[in-house]
Amino acid sequence: MIKLILSALAPVALIIAYIYYSDIHEKEPKKLLVFSFLLGAIASVILALIMYEGFDVILPLKENFNIQEQIIKAFVVVAFTEEFCKYIIVRYYAQPKKDFNEKFDGIVYAVMVSMGFAATENIIYVLQNGYEIALTRAFTAIPAHATFGILMGYFMGKAKFRKNKWLLNLTGLGLAILFHGLYDVFLFLDFIPGIAAGAFASLIIGLLLSRKAIKNHQDTSRFKT
Repeated sequence: MIKLILSALAPVALIIAYIYYSDIHEKEPKKLLVFSFLLGAIASVILALIMYEGFDVILPLKENFNIQEQIIKAFVVVAFTEEFCKYIIVRYYAQPKKDFNEKFDGIVYAVMVSMGFAATENIIYVLQNGYEIALTRAFTAIPAHATFGILMGYFMGKAKFRKNKWLLNLTGLGLAILFHGLYDVFLFLDFIPGIAAGAFASLIIGLLLSRKAIKNHQDTSRFKT
């Protein structure tokens, strides 16, 4: 079991390390990073489970081949629920902190929360399905969660220092929901031959945009000399 858990956490750790060392101008306090990760791993997951239960009541969906219902499930039930739960933590825990003092910090904290959520989710999947799913998710779901966090954090980093904070914050949330929904909907419609390729296409686009977002905030850091 320990080896399975480690295999589930390995890609999460690699992404966290990448983002941490990409914060080249002023690194965040490790205590805040750990708390953000734990809140993502515990609080956001609990909140997501509660919201899932609520959707089961107000928006019951059948497990069938109905395309419309699968689209609703991907964007409204899954993407909105998970990204909103991450957003709440970044918005009300990380963003108000005085150490959140440059735009890149939005990416750092959003990724930490996202990786916390992804870690819990991945452990569950890997314990249920073994090493094969651990390997698959290391190159798909885990980097996907990272891109959702980066895209959200890019705008939340901007929001901290702008008057139109609410608009930029919601833009980040909306972009994360959009890419999460696109990624999931192609997987949920697996009864359509070949459509799963769309998930990989959306992931690649998300990765490219994420790299651009990281570089932009690095280049425009207030601490850059």
